[in-house]
Amino acid sequence: MRMSDFVVREAICADLKAGTKEGVIREMVECLRAAGYFKTGEPEDIVKAILKRELLGSTGIGRGVAIPHTKHMSVDRLIGTVAVSRGGVPFESLDGEPVHVFVMLVSPQDRPGDHLRALENVSRSLRDDSFVRSLRQAPSKESIWGMLDDHEQT
Repeated sequence: MRMSDFVVREAICADLKAGTKEGVIREMVECLRAAGYFKTGEPEDIVKAILKRELLGSTGIGRGVAIPHTKHMSVDRLIGTVAVSRGGVPFESLDGEPVHVFVMLVSPQDRPGDHLRALENVSRSLRDDSFVRSLRQAPSKESIWGMLDDHEQT
């Protein structure tokens, strides 16, 4: 499974404005909603589900990266988005450092295998420091999309 299989190209956010954990999650869910992926009322429910997941332990995995995620009945297939914060956001990361690169996953409740494969793929890709550095410096959603596609070809 490749990131480009589930990342919604139109929902990529190359310049997050939010400065808090909840704000980042809300902004990313809104990017997915604006791309046509949720019905009215569902975004708030998805935000709550992701925040509830964060209570189990931060998805800030360190080295400036976080992978907020949840399973939700509103989606019939795995979807996700990528967002970049220029200044970084305090996200209660494992290493205590601010997060600059976020990859959000929302998957159907009845497909735990897809969810785990996607998390594995994302975490493996984001262990590549030069890839993360490139994402942080990407000027646009198109360049981020191109990097996702190029990274998977190697």
